[in-house]
Amino acid sequence: MITNVSVTLPYGKETVHVNIPFRNLIGVYSPKDVSPVSDVRAEVMRSLSSPIGCNPLGELLKGAGSVVIVADDNTRLTPTDKIIPVLLDEMNATGVTDSQITIIIALGTHRFMTPEEILRKFGREVVNRVVIKNHDYKNRSELVDLGTTPNGTHVTINRETFAADFKIGVGSIVPHHIPGFSGGAKIVQPGICGEETTAETHLLSVRALRSYLGVTDNPVRTELNSIARSVGLNTILNTVLNRNGEVVQAFFGDVTAAFNQGVALSKTVYSVEIPEEADIVLSSSYPCDLEFWQAHKTLYPSDLAVKAGGIIIIATPCHEGVAVTHKDILEVTHKDACGIREMVSCKQLHDEVAAALAIAWAQVKERESVYIVSSGICSDDANKLGFRYFSTVQDALDSALREKGKNARITVLTHAPDMLPVIRPAG
Repeated sequence: MITNVSVTLPYGKETVHVNIPFRNLIGVYSPKDVSPVSDVRAEVMRSLSSPIGCNPLGELLKGAGSVVIVADDNTRLTPTDKIIPVLLDEMNATGVTDSQITIIIALGTHRFMTPEEILRKFGREVVNRVVIKNHDYKNRSELVDLGTTPNGTHVTINRETFAADFKIGVGSIVPHHIPGFSGGAKIVQPGICGEETTAETHLLSVRALRSYLGVTDNPVRTELNSIARSVGLNTILNTVLNRNGEVVQAFFGDVTAAFNQGVALSKTVYSVEIPEEADIVLSSSYPCDLEFWQAHKTLYPSDLAVKAGGIIIIATPCHEGVAVTHKDILEVTHKDACGIREMVSCKQLHDEVAAALAIAWAQVKERESVYIVSSGICSDDANKLGFRYFSTVQDALDSALREKGKNARITVLTHAPDMLPVIRPAG
């Protein structure tokens, strides 16, 4: 008779192991193991030859003197080193030279990528062929003010991108707690916007009491689409990846039409049906492991899978700590959501992007307890985050079981940031 199940979780480049009582385990869930395409280049070429909702690339590039490719950074798994060489070759074939093309890294409010990270992300060929620049969200001289959207968001945007004759966004489509799914117009906002713009859309997302994870039609996505159109980024090349970061399919075309087709596939890859809500959800932050600013994405799928009043256990390395570019966030994470909102309303916080995320974290903590196991976040910082710190996953789980009792039900999410749990009782 099986009494314990040994479960292995990804933990950065390593793994961690935990023993779970068989009688308590609802299941161990991961994104579907979908087969990747055999040839990424051929798949990108196929997508370019089948534009969705727009003209072929060659027609879009006619008369373009300058081109900007807006591409995601090293917090995403998009294989830009395989995708962008194909784009460059196709652009060259229409008469656009490499010297006319610039890549802007859509950092949002993340830290700059180092030259070594840029080389790993984009590959030697791309680094040697075109200029690659980090977006600097704090440098006002590199931003242009476009006024406000119909919804009232004040838009400042990367100046070089805005001035380009043609721009295209390159990224991937996965469930995301702010606009429902990443990809599409998200490469513009927050990717290449100023801090104030990002603060306003992030604060818009936490007007709802629960995240928009997996919700396709929501106010944030509507706003992102509006901002992308105002900037003139009407074209994307997005991929849907499997849980190993391999390309399942590519989508080229209009910023909303191509994105919407990609979302349909993304749902099939990342949605997992779970028969019941758990008392305890144990989740790995993989592949969002760099800092908690990324690893926090573990919270929202876990929140969908756990009962109100339950316990979420996050296993995350976070070797760069809580937030490299938002260090002050620890000054407010001990407050409840209402308290942080009040501080924002009274203009008491200079970093409103961080405030928005602190509100999102508070909303989860007001429903469930959060335990954290991290080699990069110390117990003091865990306490400031409002989490209980444990040195091992086994210790955290054993403590949760003592609190919830011998009949507590447990769900495990192996790649939580890229998952969309759907509670669907059997029968």
